Amino acid sequence: MTRIVNSRIRLLLASILVVFGGLLAREAWIATVKAAPLAAMAQAQTKATVPLPAARGTIFDAVGTPLALGEQATTVYVDPSAVAHPRTEAKVAARILGLKRAAVLRALTTTGTHFAYVERKAPADKASLLAKRNLPGFHFYGEERRTYPQGSVAAQVLGYAGVDNNGLAGLELELNTQLTGALGKETIVRDPFGRAIDVQSNVPARPGKDVFLTIDHRIQANAEQVLRATVAKWHAKDATAIVIDPHTGAVLAMATEPGYNANNFPSAKTALETNHAVSDVFEPGSVFKVVTIGGALAEHLVTPQTAFTLPYSIHVADRVVHDAEIRPTERMTVAQILQRSSNVGAVTIAETKLGEKGLKDWIHRFGFGEPTGIDFPGESQGLLPSYWSGSTIGNVPIGQGVSVTAIQLASVYAAIANHGLWIQPHLVDHVQGDRTTAPKTRRILPRAVDKELLTMLKGVVSDAGTGAAAELPGYSVAGKTGTAQKPGPSGYMPGRYVATFVGIVPERSPRLIVLVTVDEPRGAYYGGVVAAPAFAQIAGFDLQYLEVPPDLTVKPAG
Repeated sequence: MTRIVNSRIRLLLASILVVFGGLLAREAWIATVKAAPLAAMAQAQTKATVPLPAARGTIFDAVGTPLALGEQATTVYVDPSAVAHPRTEAKVAARILGLKRAAVLRALTTTGTHFAYVERKAPADKASLLAKRNLPGFHFYGEERRTYPQGSVAAQVLGYAGVDNNGLAGLELELNTQLTGALGKETIVRDPFGRAIDVQSNVPARPGKDVFLTIDHRIQANAEQVLRATVAKWHAKDATAIVIDPHTGAVLAMATEPGYNANNFPSAKTALETNHAVSDVFEPGSVFKVVTIGGALAEHLVTPQTAFTLPYSIHVADRVVHDAEIRPTERMTVAQILQRSSNVGAVTIAETKLGEKGLKDWIHRFGFGEPTGIDFPGESQGLLPSYWSGSTIGNVPIGQGVSVTAIQLASVYAAIANHGLWIQPHLVDHVQGDRTTAPKTRRILPRAVDKELLTMLKGVVSDAGTGAAAELPGYSVAGKTGTAQKPGPSGYMPGRYVATFVGIVPERSPRLIVLVTVDEPRGAYYGGVVAAPAFAQIAGFDLQYLEVPPDLTVKPAG
């Protein structure tokens, strides 16, 4: 019996020795082979590196009013491994944040990670309420949401930034590098329940640079208001307006209607987000006649007093060109041709004086067919004829068969107002901390010739020309109307026109260029009827707002 007991004791001791030997061997294995992976796992469970987003720069208008800025928000994220009761916590978080419970539960039960978003850029007040519940595994950090305080004002110009604060359209995209700062980071130490107890290291974020535009939000808002009324009155497809300082190239307003609220960009239709002033092309019609007549004047082929005998219509190759209104054969001076917008007169000057080569040269010299280089993404260069047939000389001189952008056209008339010197149009005045580069310039017309052309454009408005509706009491106005039928896949589309007016005020000492173009108006379609009154409303407001004194004496009634 004693022998049996001793045997069992020896067996027990041997078993104990084997177990302890195995434990010692495993301890040695863990301490050597698995030391590094386990240490990394422990560190991951107790430490976390959290990105610190950089504040995006603010976009200000010309008078310091913010047009795009960051609004305080809180991003809610979770460490799924620290969540104690996923379904219960998901229910609480979804109720407080106003989210769907299923979406929150997916974040809380994500495997293979210690970081999952619950909601990016949640309202700060709601995130604060959730933080007070001290739910295991939930964490919070401050972030900013891009907002546009002026709503729809300059929405197509500003564009928008996405959820990661990266510019996706407009100036937000064009200036993304300058507006975007450098991310920071901080490493936090957490207790076993996932709660932050210490900050081990911190690298602060560097905010983006602020940008200051040439746009004035009041001038911009007024232009948009006038365009809304114009589109409604004429049941038009859309309308565009540009206001430029001709001596600096600064764009004071660039408006498109209908528009949209920039804060609601995810739900806005793509067509409403388009900045038609820069990206869209259209046949300009008679506003293009300054190229034909300006070129002939510059080459001393005609003077404002040179007269031509002009029938109502003429044949050019296989097409017939006629004036807008039926009239007998008349003798018109070059000044009258521009004032009355005679198609026959403009084509006659192009055919008999400039010729194909001369007209092509002046089209390029005025800058059509190439982008202006304005600081905005997606600028179109316009469309010029790919080849010239016998009839091309009969349509290009009057602004048909050639397509331009509104900004090209406005910048050309700005050059006419600036003694013939073209200045590159721009929307950005300066970027905080960056050196400002002077806009490019080039001479289009000699000063003396430009003065003659400007005087002739004044006659379009003041001498019973086609732009009489653009007159402003107390101010001299020079400008030009344009009416162009829209081309389609198989020729020009009946009943579809683009009506345009470009004006210079005051003509004696120009301060502003205002362009208005209305796409597919109904009921009337002439530039002098549809676009000129809108010009008068926009220019009238701007002159008073900028306190530009009248240059004409207003006669009392009676």
